[in-house]
Amino acid sequence: MPNFLENIFAQLEKSAPRVVVREIQGEEFRELTGTQLLQQIRRAQDWIRRRNFSPGDRVAILGPNSMRWIAIDLALMVEGLVVVPLYYRQAAGELVAVMRDCQPKMLIADGGALRGAINAAWPADAGFTCNTVLFDEILATSAIGRGEEQTGGVRLNPRADSDLVTIVYTSGTSGEPKGVCLNIGNVSFILERTTYRFNQLMRGSQGADSVFHYLPLNFAASWIATLTFLLRDSVVTLSTDLSKLADEIRLSQPHYFLNVPTLLERVRRGVDDAISKRPSVIRSLYERARAAAQREIDGAAQSFDGIWLAVGRALIFSKIKERFGPNLRALICGSAPLAPETQNFFRMLGIRVLQVYGLTETTGICTTDDPDGIVDTGHVGPTIDGIEMKVGQESELIVRGPNIFPGYWNREEETAAVLRDGWFHTGDQGEKNEHGNWRIVGRVKNLLILNSGHKIPPEPIEDKLAQLLPAAQHVILVGNGRGYVCVLLTGSVEKTTVQAALDDLNRELPHYRQIRNFTVLSETLTPESGLLTAMGKLRRTAINERFASQIDSLYAQKT
Repeated sequence: MPNFLENIFAQLEKSAPRVVVREIQGEEFRELTGTQLLQQIRRAQDWIRRRNFSPGDRVAILGPNSMRWIAIDLALMVEGLVVVPLYYRQAAGELVAVMRDCQPKMLIADGGALRGAINAAWPADAGFTCNTVLFDEILATSAIGRGEEQTGGVRLNPRADSDLVTIVYTSGTSGEPKGVCLNIGNVSFILERTTYRFNQLMRGSQGADSVFHYLPLNFAASWIATLTFLLRDSVVTLSTDLSKLADEIRLSQPHYFLNVPTLLERVRRGVDDAISKRPSVIRSLYERARAAAQREIDGAAQSFDGIWLAVGRALIFSKIKERFGPNLRALICGSAPLAPETQNFFRMLGIRVLQVYGLTETTGICTTDDPDGIVDTGHVGPTIDGIEMKVGQESELIVRGPNIFPGYWNREEETAAVLRDGWFHTGDQGEKNEHGNWRIVGRVKNLLILNSGHKIPPEPIEDKLAQLLPAAQHVILVGNGRGYVCVLLTGSVEKTTVQAALDDLNRELPHYRQIRNFTVLSETLTPESGLLTAMGKLRRTAINERFASQIDSLYAQKT
């Protein structure tokens, strides 16, 4: 049976004359046909073959989303190398720590600025050398013959299902990133399932899918989505400017695209803010229509709700929906829980939001909403075919199947802790409803997951802040499911002192880990109050519940 790489190249050959991937540059597109993408892959493949690589060597790749990133990634994989994708917005010191862990033979960077940042942060005692080359240097160098260049001529190498194909780094509760190893079999299995779901979504359509993509390719779910798009008859439009997403969506006119909750919640807040500035008659109509839509969802419709909904859809909701273009069939959302009110907001507009749940260790996916089935608000759909998922101790979701990773890179103890008796222990708590749809209800572990999908272990940041604030008795990071991180403090600390400490600490942190707001609690945390264990450890769930109003206030102040 062909593996995913063989299937992707077969699809590219089939799509040779038409555009398969493009980048938005202002109001214009830079495009590659199937033939042109194959040519770039072959250039990279030829460059790789003339270097001293051995199958299984690690190669890191660093840069924002681009057609060149895709071509080089595919070339590395087909040559039997293990790709280590890096997040280009992460601090250079953290990237160096990742590379020291997996010791790649080479770093391939998008530009000189990224290469310079890594070189400047590289420690003298690293213990190994990692040469750096730029994307352009690879794709501009070729010894390919003229005939091969015209036809693409990608050479496929035999790959076993057990062969590693990538190591994706994800943060652990200790604060140290762990390398999640994924193999050919993991990826081939998942891509069969994601392809099936998109076939369901696009049933009856004519021509190629139009797909917009803005999530960084170093994230497992984003990478899996991109490979799925390449497997299908698709035109993939890559975002090149996250500050202009609305314009880029308008230009690409997608049938669907992958999201994290941050963007969808930003759209909802933006609409609410815009409506609040309109004349009172528009505000009143919007509120009446929105209330009627919610009652319809709840199965509690009242008299005249149908009229308010019809008017609201004609005058307001349809205009908002038009911003996503005329082709939209659904928005796909994953990486973090989506607020039910946000999912219902899009449902009100006539836009389906289909949710996905999974972890890097599960090759990105465990469940997906079924486009042909019942989509329950606040749920993430049924388990994908071919895997098992059930509730273990403490309501923890445990999973087994061909999508489960073989282990963490060079971390046998951590691997053994999560892979037990053939089951992967996710650290998430969940439950299944009568429709077979799963809902994520909490975390067994302390890891904070922002609604952008970024995962943040709280302890290292708490420890650093406690060192800067010796008068603080307790430091508690919050932000699970939120857009950014805040902190609760106890003890005799002055607000000006706290702010100065945060300013110092934030300068060392990447943007998504920076603490945006704080409050000093008047209540002391004790075992007797139920907020600490007998050993003095934080009871985080109890603290979040006790101080829910204070936490909500922190985020209301920054909205």
